[in-house]
Amino acid sequence: MEPEAGDCSPAFGNLHSSSGEMKLRKRKSTQYVSAQEKRSRRPGLLGENIYLVLFTIALRVCNCFLVQTSFVPDEYWQSLEVAHHMVFSYGYLTWEWTEKLRGYTYPLIFASIYKILHLLGKDSVQLLIWIPRLGQALLSAVADVKLYSLVKQLENQEVARWVFFCQLCSWFTWYCCTRTLTNTMETTLTAVALFYYPLAGSRSVNSVKYLLLVALACVVRPTALIPWVLLLCRHFCQEQRKLHLTLHHFLPVGFITFSLSLIIDRIFFGQWTLVQFNFLKFNVLQNLGTFYGSHPWHWYFSQGFPVVLGTHLPFFIHGCFLAPRRLHILLLTVLWTLLVYSMLGHKEFRFIYPVLPFCMVFCGYSLAYLKAWRKAVVSFLLLSNVPLALYTGLVHQRGTLDVMNHIQEVCPTGPDAAPASVFMMMPCHSTPYYSHVHCQLSMRFLRCPPDLTGKTQHLDEADMFYLHPLRWLQQEFHSNASLPTHLVTFSVLEKEIHAFLTSRSYERTATFFHTHWPEGRTGSHIHVYERRLTSRVNTGGTEL
Repeated sequence: MEPEAGDCSPAFGNLHSSSGEMKLRKRKSTQYVSAQEKRSRRPGLLGENIYLVLFTIALRVCNCFLVQTSFVPDEYWQSLEVAHHMVFSYGYLTWEWTEKLRGYTYPLIFASIYKILHLLGKDSVQLLIWIPRLGQALLSAVADVKLYSLVKQLENQEVARWVFFCQLCSWFTWYCCTRTLTNTMETTLTAVALFYYPLAGSRSVNSVKYLLLVALACVVRPTALIPWVLLLCRHFCQEQRKLHLTLHHFLPVGFITFSLSLIIDRIFFGQWTLVQFNFLKFNVLQNLGTFYGSHPWHWYFSQGFPVVLGTHLPFFIHGCFLAPRRLHILLLTVLWTLLVYSMLGHKEFRFIYPVLPFCMVFCGYSLAYLKAWRKAVVSFLLLSNVPLALYTGLVHQRGTLDVMNHIQEVCPTGPDAAPASVFMMMPCHSTPYYSHVHCQLSMRFLRCPPDLTGKTQHLDEADMFYLHPLRWLQQEFHSNASLPTHLVTFSVLEKEIHAFLTSRSYERTATFFHTHWPEGRTGSHIHVYERRLTSRVNTGGTEL
């Protein structure tokens, strides 16, 4: 124990000197506190208490297995499908790869996993699906712990605990943090980089580490630079040795990281190409991302941000008024990111996911302040987030994954197996592909590459199909020899193509629930039809 100011008075001096017992008690208490402090400061995994780290890992692993739905096509087509093609030399690469808009650095992570499994003879389809997701879950757990550690340094353990709680019970974080999305990796790298960023009060500042993580995030997804623009400018402006920071940190880290990315893309593309520039040119300068949909400028403020934050929103707003001035840069970063993305026509919820951990910091300050209402607030957040997380993770949009489990059974199992083929008559990229089948089964889906020539009336294969589905099928499959053995389609098309199915001897063999909220070209269920030539016995799938 440290002596107080009054301990130096003569009266206290006499008291201490006249009683050996008092001295003994003081020494014992000091030793006890010292031992407690030593135990609390003992380094564990990731610099934190080992039980906290193990709890976070266990939670994210459970999170991984409790997310069995699809979110967007990119979680497969820009990662697992590319990795499968790299390792096993069959599959399908989307138009972004022929136009060199995507880099191979991110898929190379999963390709390395696939290659190891292949060399060990353990490349079963289930391991190809789950091992990458478990890896992402572990990285997300690291990001959670680093966020907790950062706030504990900046403020105190109480605030850090509430930030940690808000982070773990966020429905959108639960929904996204174990997916193989570039946005998920971008968010993970951003959260860990913030731990090493020179915020006032932080004791873990390391410019090289945070810059390296930011550079890697930009290699994975070039738009990762958007949240970091203000933070990088702030660091540069506050640094007294600006030339040293530029020459010894900014330039070397950027050069090494992007050179590595350039070499990797050179190996797999077969020519030198700067995919980060191509990506920004397509999505930002030419704004061609609107081919996949556009929203009004205010969408992120009126819908996107409130949905992503969910019931954390009022506590985020409250925390903005409570957080110390040194954290205002994080709030400005959130607003800056929303404004920049609002200027782009194509908008998605996942684009602003990287700033969600920033928002959880302010939510934590709010909960730490609301001591009298804490039980009610905790109950409210749990009751409003847990059911939504479970519903979106286990129910909403699960049909596109369930149907791929069924397609696995169609794979030929021997040299004498009957030839099989699958045609997915759905909006393009609705389902994963060979990464979720892992056999050389003949498959086809409706293509939808954008027109890069500037034509205003461009119609892709999927558009032409949905204009007149029955007519398109009759023209495409005018002879029975070209008919696939299996058709997969959303239930919304069943009545419209019934005549074709009947005339070509197709019979529904399986139905899978997809969503309670069908929209556009999707339906509440997915149907699988099999062509019956000699028998009408149901031998495949499960009728629901």
